[in-house]
Amino acid sequence: MNTNNEALDTGSNCIEVQYFFEEETHLMDALVQNKCEYELLALVREVASRLKLRIIIETAPLAEKGFKRRFRVTLKKEHKVTAAALTIATTVLTAVIAAPLSASAGDAARRLVEVLKSVPEFNNTDNKRMQLQAEKLRLQMYTNCENLDTSTIIKKRRSNFFELLNRYPRIRQVRFTAFNELKDTITHEENLLRQDFNSFILTTNILEPEEVDDIDIEIISPVLKKSSYKWTGMYQGKPRSFTMQSKEFKKLVQSGKVQFKNGTSINCQLTLQKKMNNEGTERITGILINRVNHYFENDKPIETVEGKKQKKQPEPEITQLALFM
Repeated sequence: MNTNNEALDTGSNCIEVQYFFEEETHLMDALVQNKCEYELLALVREVASRLKLRIIIETAPLAEKGFKRRFRVTLKKEHKVTAAALTIATTVLTAVIAAPLSASAGDAARRLVEVLKSVPEFNNTDNKRMQLQAEKLRLQMYTNCENLDTSTIIKKRRSNFFELLNRYPRIRQVRFTAFNELKDTITHEENLLRQDFNSFILTTNILEPEEVDDIDIEIISPVLKKSSYKWTGMYQGKPRSFTMQSKEFKKLVQSGKVQFKNGTSINCQLTLQKKMNNEGTERITGILINRVNHYFENDKPIETVEGKKQKKQPEPEITQLALFM
């Protein structure tokens, strides 16, 4: 048989969620359960997206007693790899779900992806093409692990899930298990007690402000007099309100030394104030102009005093090096 044309079955793995209650019961509020699963599935999809994995998630039937939910994870057809690669992918998804805010989900995921090198099913295969594709997928996951800690969607969805459980007093523990559906072999398990839930919950939706420099803004509506009114300008193709904090530039405007006309632009350093919504998507809530590097007159850049001062400041590394010379 020509292995190049062989239909490759990637199999499937499962992520199982089990809820434990304070009293002996197998009943759970349906709205709480559905909201938890909504957040959990959105979290798994975001983790997979950050790892550049295209997956299908299906609900798998259960015969066991107890309140469990099992989700069957399958890679889409373009990922033709060994079963071992799929097992590691499912294990990583489960580990990120159970990573508290104080831990690096990216580091934990990298360690698990590295395990793939030593999995016998990954190395012992006669299908060289399949082995190469599995190694390509492993490297892809390893490289993209760095994206896991920067995702506000992962943090917020995970926070939403545990916040829902925290508000539901009957839950005393939740268990996440990753296992190979065909072999019924557990590959990763996380048991989290109620007292652990707070370590996953965000206390605010406000994000750390971000500073960006060398940004051009086309002025739409300047403030020509002393006031607390905000300016309006084009930033990233959209009209935005912003607070002008550069005292030097405000003096130039108020004294009439800077004249505005259609298309007048400035180059500046900004502080972007950010917040995330309930889905974890970032939103800019405020823009502060800290420094105007230069403005334009008839398309000619006019450098400001504060812009010149910034240019003259030596790089910190160079300054430190000079101390030892």
